[in-house]
Amino acid sequence: MTQDIYRARRAPRESRLTLRGLEHRLLEWGPAGAPPMVLLHGYMDCADTFQFLVDALPDDQRFVALDLRGFGGSAAVGGPYWFPDYLADLDALLDLLAPAAPVRLVGHSMGGNIVLQYAGARPERVRSVVALEGFGLPRTEPDEAPARMRRWLDELRAPPRGSRYETVDQLAANLSRRNPRLPAAHAAFVAEAWTRPVPDGGRELRFDPWHRLVTPVLYRREETEAMWRAVQAPVLMVLGGDSELLRRLGPDGEEAVYRARFQRVEVVTLPGLGHMLHHEDPRPVADAVQGWLVRQPDA
Repeated sequence: MTQDIYRARRAPRESRLTLRGLEHRLLEWGPAGAPPMVLLHGYMDCADTFQFLVDALPDDQRFVALDLRGFGGSAAVGGPYWFPDYLADLDALLDLLAPAAPVRLVGHSMGGNIVLQYAGARPERVRSVVALEGFGLPRTEPDEAPARMRRWLDELRAPPRGSRYETVDQLAANLSRRNPRLPAAHAAFVAEAWTRPVPDGGRELRFDPWHRLVTPVLYRREETEAMWRAVQAPVLMVLGGDSELLRRLGPDGEEAVYRARFQRVEVVTLPGLGHMLHHEDPRPVADAVQGWLVRQPDA
């Protein structure tokens, strides 16, 4: 690579395990015997890019980051993906990591939505939840259903294709162009983590292209918010002050909404950061997370 790349302060330990019949890749930092803090990444991301946040958090904490099915180094399904499977995979992971004790969960974007819904479905398994930009999706209307189903059927007819780049630097440049807040060294690290070499040269993204298909089932925010109301653990919502995705929610993106939906919640908005806030500047994110944790006697 021709540009500087972020140098990790502490190297992760990599392992593989089978969850619900599918091989998953796991990264781990910190003392092996300590209670785990489980990290779930967002769409098209992978466990590796939690490195920035882990490096900014205390060394005595144990972090376990999972590559979700079809992302990073975890096995692909090779067909359509369904959101509830992520919750079931997390359930199986916690059975292995901490079968007798509730755990701390941290998720970004899609991972944030997963951990919040899981905490509503299995409140007894969760000690605390940190959602980094995990605020749900815009509302849909029932009248959208026919067109959505038609689009899904059309997409099934043509196998989806992955994305390829000539070099890691090419992807890093694209990431920097799309997100000017992303430091160049971080962009290079992310580009390396997101890709793998292909036999005929170049790089391809490490995710199953079937993730690109639109889901035929409409997102029902009312059901998501019902899951949120069932969460008993304390929740920290960390939002980016310049988040482009948060703005799409309109009134549903206001802090008062989250305060009304969760039993125990603190909302922190970090100015100058966007949706990929822990990639852009992990220090204020880590400070918000750690500061909140020490204020939670049961978290």
